[in-house]
Amino acid sequence: MSFRFKFSIAISILILLVTMGAAGWVWERNGAYGFNTFFRRGGTYWISIKADDSRLSPSMRLALSDPQPVAQPGPLVWQEPEKGFEVAELPVMVNGQEVDRILLNRIDPTLYRFVARNAPNGDKGIDEWEQTLPNAILIVNGSYYDLKGKPDTPIISNGIALGPTTYDARAGAFVAGDGFADIKDLSHQDWQAALTGAANAMVSYPLLIGADGQTHVTTNSRWLANRTFVGKDGAGRIIVGTTKEAFFPLGPLAEFLKRSPLDLKTALNFDGGPIACQSVRLSGFQRKLYARWEAQVYGDEVRLLRWPLSNATWAMPMVLTVERK
Repeated sequence: MSFRFKFSIAISILILLVTMGAAGWVWERNGAYGFNTFFRRGGTYWISIKADDSRLSPSMRLALSDPQPVAQPGPLVWQEPEKGFEVAELPVMVNGQEVDRILLNRIDPTLYRFVARNAPNGDKGIDEWEQTLPNAILIVNGSYYDLKGKPDTPIISNGIALGPTTYDARAGAFVAGDGFADIKDLSHQDWQAALTGAANAMVSYPLLIGADGQTHVTTNSRWLANRTFVGKDGAGRIIVGTTKEAFFPLGPLAEFLKRSPLDLKTALNFDGGPIACQSVRLSGFQRKLYARWEAQVYGDEVRLLRWPLSNATWAMPMVLTVERK
């Protein structure tokens, strides 16, 4: 064999070994979720930009202005496509201009079933969840997940406990069972007691509005993202909302919800960012949101979340679904 041929074989073997080593590292660190993340959107990375960069949405640029603008709720009109399931959109207004919009669902828990679900392989985005669950009339992202797509907080999915068994939960939990659903304030009770009797549940954080009616967001972060929250109003109905834009850090979102006409007695934040998608499929009403925004803010530096395949949809390892009984 010629030297050139031997050299080509050696290079090929080296590339194969490096590829196998990298694949082994990804599998050890991220499991199937890591591979599907790569195949789905080419991976994920952050870029550092300024607060006025055009790669941020206009709403995000406004949110990062100084002084930080205070939003007020616009007009709210509910409609009821199906008995006990209402939908609406709440405009988020600054100086008379709409800067965001919250896509709302108000549900009577005595008429509908809530289910917490986990798909750790990273092979299900909003489209795949719709295909897998044709009877789900609402699909939104749920609580947090770890590097392998598994629950990062305690959850119960159709009666099966998932996630960590040892966990220091001080925020809140969404719990649901036959004919009931609630938001539990974990400030003064442990999560094990809060989840007792629930067929489906998710521990999450932060608690946007606690049982005392006050905001329980303790950090002054300016982190911007698409947001999803679940709350309970004064009539005992469950309200699930998703922001169309990424105008809100968590603290201002909590304050906005307190000022809103939603009559929320408690409200719990779920995970946010490009995973904060929403699907509604009711008789005579359809809604679908593909989320896309997340940005960390450190002083004058903004780190914007990006991915190579810009048109790709994100996997949603954790979801909360609503189904007819």
